[in-house]
Amino acid sequence: MITQEQFDTEVKMIIANAIREDVGDGDHSSLACIPDNARGRAKLLVKDKGIIGGVNFAKKVFAYVDKNLRLDVKIEDGTPVSFGDVVMYVEGSSQSILKAERTVLNAMQRMSAIATKTKMFVDLIEGTGTKILDTRKTTPGIRILEKWAVKIGGGENHRFALYDMIMLKDNHIDFAGGITKAVEMTKNYLKETGKDLQIMVEARNLTEVEEILQNDGIYRILLDNFDYEDTRKAVKLIGNQCLTESSGNINEATIRFYAECGVNYISSGALTHSVYNMDLSLKAVK
Repeated sequence: MITQEQFDTEVKMIIANAIREDVGDGDHSSLACIPDNARGRAKLLVKDKGIIGGVNFAKKVFAYVDKNLRLDVKIEDGTPVSFGDVVMYVEGSSQSILKAERTVLNAMQRMSAIATKTKMFVDLIEGTGTKILDTRKTTPGIRILEKWAVKIGGGENHRFALYDMIMLKDNHIDFAGGITKAVEMTKNYLKETGKDLQIMVEARNLTEVEEILQNDGIYRILLDNFDYEDTRKAVKLIGNQCLTESSGNINEATIRFYAECGVNYISSGALTHSVYNMDLSLKAVK
Protein backbone atom coordinates (compact mmCIF):
# COMPACT_ATOMS: atom_id res chain seq x y z
CA MET A 1 0.00 0.00 0.00
CA ILE A 2 1.09 3.60 -0.42
CA THR A 3 2.71 5.60 2.36
CA GLN A 4 1.20 8.69 3.98
CA GLU A 5 3.83 10.77 2.22
CA GLN A 6 2.79 9.36 -1.18
CA PHE A 7 -0.85 9.99 -0.32
CA ASP A 8 -0.22 13.61 0.68
CA THR A 9 1.85 14.24 -2.45
CA GLU A 10 -0.86 12.86 -4.72
CA VAL A 11 -3.54 15.01 -3.06
CA LYS A 12 -1.42 18.17 -3.38
CA MET A 13 -0.82 17.46 -7.07
CA ILE A 14 -4.54 16.94 -7.69
CA ILE A 15 -5.43 20.24 -6.01
CA ALA A 16 -2.75 22.19 -7.84
CA ASN A 17 -3.78 20.74 -11.19
CA ALA A 18 -7.50 21.26 -10.57
CA ILE A 19 -7.02 24.93 -9.69
CA ARG A 20 -4.69 25.39 -12.67
CA GLU A 21 -7.29 23.81 -14.94
CA ASP A 22 -10.21 25.83 -13.58
CA VAL A 23 -8.66 29.22 -12.86
CA GLY A 24 -5.96 29.61 -15.50
CA ASP A 25 -4.72 33.20 -15.54
CA GLY A 26 -7.57 34.36 -13.32
CA ASP A 27 -11.23 34.07 -12.34
CA HIS A 28 -12.18 37.01 -14.51
CA SER A 29 -15.89 36.82 -13.62
CA SER A 30 -15.05 37.52 -9.98
CA LEU A 31 -12.21 39.91 -10.75
CA ALA A 32 -14.55 41.94 -12.94
CA CYS A 33 -17.28 42.63 -10.39
CA ILE A 34 -16.09 41.77 -6.87
CA PRO A 35 -13.65 44.14 -5.11
CA ASP A 36 -10.37 42.67 -3.90
CA ASN A 37 -11.21 43.48 -0.29
CA ALA A 38 -14.78 42.11 -0.37
CA ARG A 39 -15.50 39.50 2.26
CA GLY A 40 -18.26 36.94 2.23
CA ARG A 41 -19.70 33.82 3.79
CA ALA A 42 -21.08 30.75 2.02
CA LYS A 43 -22.63 27.44 3.02
CA LEU A 44 -22.14 24.05 1.40
CA LEU A 45 -25.66 22.74 0.99
CA VAL A 46 -26.83 19.15 0.49
CA LYS A 47 -29.60 18.68 -2.08
CA ASP A 48 -29.59 14.90 -2.04
CA LYS A 49 -29.37 11.90 0.30
CA GLY A 50 -26.43 9.64 1.09
CA ILE A 51 -23.03 9.58 2.77
CA ILE A 52 -20.99 12.78 2.66
CA GLY A 53 -17.42 12.49 1.45
CA GLY A 54 -14.63 14.91 0.66
CA VAL A 55 -14.95 17.25 3.63
CA ASN A 56 -11.30 16.86 4.55
CA PHE A 57 -10.30 17.26 0.92
CA ALA A 58 -12.33 20.49 0.76
CA LYS A 59 -10.39 21.81 3.74
CA LYS A 60 -7.17 21.27 1.81
CA VAL A 61 -8.54 23.01 -1.31
CA PHE A 62 -9.70 26.09 0.58
CA ALA A 63 -6.35 26.28 2.40
CA TYR A 64 -4.47 25.98 -0.91
CA VAL A 65 -6.47 28.79 -2.49
CA ASP A 66 -6.35 31.08 0.56
CA LYS A 67 -4.91 30.12 3.94
CA ASN A 68 -6.95 32.93 5.53
CA LEU A 69 -10.30 31.36 4.70
CA ARG A 70 -12.10 30.17 7.83
CA LEU A 71 -14.16 26.97 7.83
CA ASP A 72 -16.90 25.94 10.23
CA VAL A 73 -17.52 22.25 9.54
CA LYS A 74 -20.88 20.97 10.73
CA ILE A 75 -20.84 17.46 9.22
CA GLU A 76 -17.74 15.27 8.93
CA ASP A 77 -16.79 12.69 6.31
CA GLY A 78 -18.73 9.42 6.45
CA THR A 79 -21.88 10.94 7.97
CA PRO A 80 -25.35 10.23 6.50
CA VAL A 81 -26.88 13.42 5.07
CA SER A 82 -30.19 14.42 3.54
CA PHE A 83 -31.70 17.32 1.61
CA GLY A 84 -31.22 20.66 3.34
CA ASP A 85 -28.26 19.71 5.52
CA VAL A 86 -25.42 22.23 5.71
CA VAL A 87 -22.04 20.51 5.65
CA MET A 88 -19.90 23.57 6.32
CA TYR A 89 -19.62 27.32 6.22
CA VAL A 90 -16.66 29.11 4.67
CA GLU A 91 -15.83 32.74 5.38
CA GLY A 92 -13.24 35.16 4.04
CA SER A 93 -12.29 36.72 0.73
CA SER A 94 -15.26 36.46 -1.65
CA GLN A 95 -12.90 36.07 -4.60
CA SER A 96 -11.10 33.19 -2.89
CA ILE A 97 -14.33 31.40 -2.03
CA LEU A 98 -15.44 31.54 -5.65
CA LYS A 99 -12.03 30.46 -6.92
CA ALA A 100 -12.20 27.28 -4.82
CA GLU A 101 -15.92 26.61 -5.30
CA ARG A 102 -15.96 24.37 -8.37
CA THR A 103 -12.99 22.21 -7.35
CA VAL A 104 -14.54 21.64 -3.94
CA LEU A 105 -17.96 20.79 -5.34
CA ASN A 106 -16.73 18.56 -8.16
CA ALA A 107 -14.62 16.51 -5.75
CA MET A 108 -17.18 16.29 -2.96
CA GLN A 109 -20.02 15.35 -5.30
CA ARG A 110 -17.95 12.51 -6.74
CA MET A 111 -16.52 11.36 -3.41
CA SER A 112 -19.92 11.43 -1.74
CA ALA A 113 -21.41 9.29 -4.49
CA ILE A 114 -18.65 6.70 -4.13
CA ALA A 115 -18.89 6.72 -0.33
CA THR A 116 -22.66 6.25 -0.58
CA LYS A 117 -22.42 3.26 -2.95
CA THR A 118 -19.64 1.70 -0.90
CA LYS A 119 -21.69 2.00 2.29
CA MET A 120 -24.61 0.32 0.54
CA PHE A 121 -22.39 -2.63 -0.47
CA VAL A 122 -20.88 -2.83 3.00
CA ASP A 123 -24.35 -2.93 4.57
CA LEU A 124 -25.50 -5.65 2.15
CA ILE A 125 -22.83 -8.07 3.40
CA GLU A 126 -22.95 -7.10 7.06
CA GLY A 127 -22.23 -10.02 9.38
CA THR A 128 -20.55 -12.24 6.79
CA GLY A 129 -16.95 -11.30 7.59
CA THR A 130 -16.27 -10.41 3.96
CA LYS A 131 -14.76 -7.01 3.17
CA ILE A 132 -15.43 -4.73 0.21
CA LEU A 133 -12.54 -3.68 -2.03
CA ASP A 134 -12.22 -1.12 -4.80
CA THR A 135 -10.23 -1.63 -8.02
CA ARG A 136 -8.03 0.36 -10.42
CA LYS A 137 -11.13 1.22 -12.49
CA THR A 138 -10.95 4.84 -11.46
CA THR A 139 -11.05 8.25 -13.13
CA PRO A 140 -7.56 9.04 -14.49
CA GLY A 141 -5.83 11.69 -12.40
CA ILE A 142 -8.02 11.49 -9.28
CA ARG A 143 -7.64 7.85 -8.22
CA ILE A 144 -6.47 8.81 -4.75
CA LEU A 145 -9.69 10.78 -4.13
CA GLU A 146 -11.92 7.95 -5.32
CA LYS A 147 -10.11 5.39 -3.19
CA TRP A 148 -10.26 7.82 -0.26
CA ALA A 149 -14.02 7.93 -0.75
CA VAL A 150 -14.24 4.13 -0.65
CA LYS A 151 -12.56 4.21 2.77
CA ILE A 152 -15.00 6.90 3.91
CA GLY A 153 -17.86 4.59 2.92
CA GLY A 154 -16.49 1.71 4.97
CA GLY A 155 -14.70 -0.24 2.25
CA GLU A 156 -11.04 -1.09 1.93
CA ASN A 157 -8.50 -0.17 -0.71
CA HIS A 158 -7.07 -2.74 -3.10
CA ARG A 159 -3.64 -1.93 -4.51
CA PHE A 160 -3.37 1.72 -5.45
CA ALA A 161 -1.52 1.19 -8.69
CA LEU A 162 0.80 -1.13 -10.59
CA TYR A 163 3.69 -0.42 -8.23
CA ASP A 164 2.44 -1.55 -4.82
CA MET A 165 1.39 -5.18 -5.39
CA ILE A 166 2.09 -7.99 -7.84
CA MET A 167 -1.19 -9.03 -9.45
CA LEU A 168 -0.84 -11.79 -12.05
CA LYS A 169 -4.02 -11.63 -14.11
CA ASP A 170 -5.09 -13.73 -17.09
CA ASN A 171 -3.04 -11.76 -19.61
CA HIS A 172 0.12 -11.92 -17.49
CA ILE A 173 -0.32 -15.67 -17.14
CA ASP A 174 -0.97 -16.22 -20.83
CA PHE A 175 1.92 -14.01 -21.94
CA ALA A 176 4.29 -15.67 -19.46
CA GLY A 177 3.38 -19.18 -20.54
CA GLY A 178 1.28 -20.39 -17.64
CA ILE A 179 0.57 -19.90 -13.94
CA THR A 180 3.56 -21.69 -12.46
CA LYS A 181 6.00 -20.09 -14.87
CA ALA A 182 4.54 -16.63 -14.18
CA VAL A 183 4.83 -17.16 -10.41
CA GLU A 184 8.39 -18.48 -10.61
CA MET A 185 9.50 -15.57 -12.79
CA THR A 186 7.81 -13.15 -10.39
CA LYS A 187 9.62 -14.58 -7.38
CA ASN A 188 12.93 -14.31 -9.21
CA TYR A 189 12.16 -10.72 -10.16
CA LEU A 190 11.35 -9.77 -6.57
CA LYS A 191 14.53 -11.42 -5.34
CA GLU A 192 16.68 -9.71 -7.97
CA THR A 193 15.17 -6.27 -7.39
CA GLY A 194 14.92 -6.53 -3.61
CA LYS A 195 11.27 -5.50 -3.69
CA ASP A 196 8.90 -6.67 -0.97
CA LEU A 197 5.56 -6.98 -2.73
CA GLN A 198 2.66 -9.34 -2.09
CA ILE A 199 1.74 -11.73 -4.91
CA MET A 200 -1.85 -12.15 -6.00
CA VAL A 201 -2.88 -14.53 -8.78
CA GLU A 202 -6.11 -14.65 -10.77
CA ALA A 203 -7.87 -17.98 -11.33
CA ARG A 204 -10.40 -18.54 -14.10
CA ASN A 205 -11.53 -21.98 -12.92
CA LEU A 206 -10.98 -24.59 -10.22
CA THR A 207 -8.18 -26.27 -12.16
CA GLU A 208 -6.23 -23.02 -12.07
CA VAL A 209 -6.91 -22.68 -8.33
CA GLU A 210 -5.33 -26.08 -7.82
CA GLU A 211 -2.24 -25.09 -9.81
CA ILE A 212 -1.86 -21.79 -7.95
CA LEU A 213 -1.93 -23.67 -4.64
CA GLN A 214 1.06 -25.73 -5.75
CA ASN A 215 3.13 -22.54 -5.52
CA ASP A 216 4.31 -21.15 -2.20
CA GLY A 217 4.18 -17.48 -1.24
CA ILE A 218 0.83 -16.54 -2.77
CA TYR A 219 -0.89 -13.83 -0.74
CA ARG A 220 -4.33 -13.93 -2.34
CA ILE A 221 -6.21 -15.75 -5.09
CA LEU A 222 -8.69 -13.82 -7.22
CA LEU A 223 -11.69 -15.93 -8.20
CA ASP A 224 -12.71 -14.20 -11.40
CA ASN A 225 -16.26 -14.70 -12.68
CA PHE A 226 -16.84 -17.85 -10.61
CA ASP A 227 -20.43 -18.91 -9.94
CA TYR A 228 -21.62 -19.55 -6.38
CA GLU A 229 -20.98 -23.30 -6.46
CA ASP A 230 -17.43 -23.01 -7.75
CA THR A 231 -16.72 -20.15 -5.35
CA ARG A 232 -17.70 -22.34 -2.41
CA LYS A 233 -15.57 -25.19 -3.76
CA ALA A 234 -12.60 -22.85 -4.26
CA VAL A 235 -12.86 -21.43 -0.73
CA LYS A 236 -12.91 -24.96 0.69
CA LEU A 237 -9.99 -26.00 -1.50
CA ILE A 238 -7.88 -22.99 -0.56
CA GLY A 239 -8.60 -23.20 3.15
CA ASN A 240 -6.03 -21.21 5.13
CA GLN A 241 -3.29 -21.35 2.50
CA CYS A 242 -4.01 -17.80 1.38
CA LEU A 243 -6.73 -15.16 1.21
CA THR A 244 -9.57 -15.24 -1.31
CA GLU A 245 -11.24 -12.54 -3.38
CA SER A 246 -14.29 -12.70 -5.63
CA SER A 247 -14.74 -10.35 -8.57
CA GLY A 248 -16.56 -10.08 -11.87
CA ASN A 249 -20.09 -8.77 -12.48
CA ILE A 250 -21.00 -8.81 -8.80
CA ASN A 251 -23.84 -6.39 -8.05
CA GLU A 252 -26.39 -5.48 -5.38
CA ALA A 253 -28.47 -8.57 -6.13
CA THR A 254 -25.61 -11.08 -5.95
CA ILE A 255 -23.06 -9.65 -3.53
CA ARG A 256 -24.58 -11.21 -0.39
CA PHE A 257 -24.56 -14.68 -1.97
CA TYR A 258 -20.86 -14.38 -2.86
CA ALA A 259 -20.03 -13.16 0.63
CA GLU A 260 -21.86 -16.14 2.11
CA CYS A 261 -19.56 -18.42 0.07
CA GLY A 262 -16.86 -17.49 2.57
CA VAL A 263 -14.49 -15.31 0.55
CA ASN A 264 -12.35 -12.82 2.45
CA TYR A 265 -12.89 -10.00 -0.05
CA ILE A 266 -15.21 -8.91 -2.82
CA SER A 267 -13.85 -6.31 -5.25
CA SER A 268 -16.08 -4.12 -7.36
CA GLY A 269 -15.16 -1.64 -10.05
CA ALA A 270 -18.71 -0.31 -9.86
CA LEU A 271 -17.84 1.53 -6.65
CA THR A 272 -15.86 4.04 -8.68
CA HIS A 273 -16.94 3.73 -12.32
CA SER A 274 -20.73 3.56 -11.99
CA VAL A 275 -21.98 6.23 -9.60
CA TYR A 276 -24.14 9.34 -9.89
CA ASN A 277 -22.74 12.43 -8.24
CA MET A 278 -24.45 13.68 -5.11
CA ASP A 279 -26.16 17.04 -5.63
CA LEU A 280 -24.32 19.67 -3.60
CA SER A 281 -24.08 23.43 -3.96
CA LEU A 282 -22.24 26.36 -2.43
CA LYS A 283 -24.52 29.29 -1.68
CA ALA A 284 -23.67 32.76 -0.46
CA VAL A 285 -25.05 33.60 2.98
CA LYS A 286 -26.42 37.14 2.97
